[in-house]
Amino acid sequence: MTAPIDPTSTAAWAELTALSDPFTPDLRGWFAADPERAERMSLPLADLHVDLSKNLVTDEILAALVRLAEQTGVADRYAAMLAGEHINTTEDRAVLHTALRRPAGTTPALVVDGQEVDADVQSVLDALSAFADRVRSGEWRGVTGKKVTHVVNIGIGGSDLGPVMVYEALKPYADAGIEARFVSNIDPTDIAQKTADLDPETTLFIVASKTFTTLETLTNARLARDWLWQRLAEAGVDTSTDEARNDAVAHHFVAVSTALDRVAEFGIDPANAFGFWDWVGGRYSVDSAIGLSLAIALGPEVFRRLLAGFHAVDEHVRTTPLAQNVPVLMGLLNVWYVNFLGAQSHAVLPYAQQLSRFAAYLQQLTMESNGKSVRWDGTPVTTDTGEVFWGEPGTNGQHAFYQLIHQGTRLIPADFIAFVNPAYPLADDGRDVHGLFLANFLAQTKALAFGKTAAEVEAEGTTGALVAARTFPGNRPTTSIFAEALTPEVLGQLIALYEHITFTQGTIWGINSFDQWGVELGKQLALQIAPAIEGDEAAIEAQDASTQALLRYYLARRT
Repeated sequence: MTAPIDPTSTAAWAELTALSDPFTPDLRGWFAADPERAERMSLPLADLHVDLSKNLVTDEILAALVRLAEQTGVADRYAAMLAGEHINTTEDRAVLHTALRRPAGTTPALVVDGQEVDADVQSVLDALSAFADRVRSGEWRGVTGKKVTHVVNIGIGGSDLGPVMVYEALKPYADAGIEARFVSNIDPTDIAQKTADLDPETTLFIVASKTFTTLETLTNARLARDWLWQRLAEAGVDTSTDEARNDAVAHHFVAVSTALDRVAEFGIDPANAFGFWDWVGGRYSVDSAIGLSLAIALGPEVFRRLLAGFHAVDEHVRTTPLAQNVPVLMGLLNVWYVNFLGAQSHAVLPYAQQLSRFAAYLQQLTMESNGKSVRWDGTPVTTDTGEVFWGEPGTNGQHAFYQLIHQGTRLIPADFIAFVNPAYPLADDGRDVHGLFLANFLAQTKALAFGKTAAEVEAEGTTGALVAARTFPGNRPTTSIFAEALTPEVLGQLIALYEHITFTQGTIWGINSFDQWGVELGKQLALQIAPAIEGDEAAIEAQDASTQALLRYYLARRT
């Protein structure tokens, strides 16, 4: 890869700097003077309707932002990614999560580093689908001949956040009587609670670890294996011999991994291991074999529909001019807020309980990708990078943190996501509850944009010090994303939208959005501290004074 372009050296950056100093947003005035603003700044993205009009930008600012994307090579870097160039420079890898959702038969075929990518992807997808069908139909059975009713995915990071988010979002599509559960935390509470009421004879575990060495995942997998043997024995199933225990594991464990030797050593038949490739980053892997639990619980057809949603956005980004390219524009807006208006966080507020884990998923996607202080050539960044992503669904958030967004001193851009038709249409005393819910969605973006002046507060009869307390400044930026319903396709589109937003920002900042070295040091130190926490005095003495004191506090009180 060529060296990154310093965004601060571009003409567009200078132009944006001039536009931002001074900058006084006036959404009320802009809308009053420009009746076409909402229509002009609302754009289609596959099945999504995206309204950018309540953002703190003028046409002049948007045009300058598009020029910034042009001058930093966003389109060229996207083309390089699609072609399989090694844009993940620190690991010398291609970045090809977009290949996971290319339809079968796409031409020309994608060959990267001698690997026939399309053929390999379709082979794994076909194997995954066939296995899911076997479990769903009851052909695959537990060691005592009973049909699987629960599948437990054991993974962490991208091997957990994606599957659990998608499962919660698409749970209305689960039609085979199979419930999915997800274990990630090494805190033993997680696996203890997730397995407490399960029947070992009807439970299937998926161990999701590319290398089959992830500490948390392998620890939980061994705990699950011990649980299986113990609970089967309690149910009268013989687990007294190695052969019997291995047979139980073979019926109740499968793997998502490419380390077939380690999979076999654990006791899982390598024929029941589903692989993926080093060009798939963990936080970009939900549409790979990591989605096996989804294919089982929701069905292979639903999983393929999810992939089709991803691909629709990939094609939009590839074929749409930057000035109308929705993910690029949203990434540019984030750059505007972070680098020119001083925003440090970004709220994602889905008015859909099904998306209760969406913000958590985006935290890894965005912050692990763009939380960097060096560029892809190893030089220091020249701008602030990244922002804290956070959020909660629907009216829950209104009763928690919206006060800060409305009347606090910090600029917090927010994305609001809603669906016209609910998964569960219910009425309360003759009123459409979903309609009431969406009234809140529309009201919040309106209140944030236009606020409430002191004169309007006084006109309602409020006087004195209360006037200031009840005044809303407005000019709080939001993007509204609407779709007809939360279908598998729409969910895929939403995920891919934020993938490409993240890509756009990373490209402009010149950083490698596809490594995560920042998570490694803590994991290495944990392995060094582990003997100390078991009482090894030499290991304790090797720690700093604070860590020593904490270790001694722990050891003195551990029961």
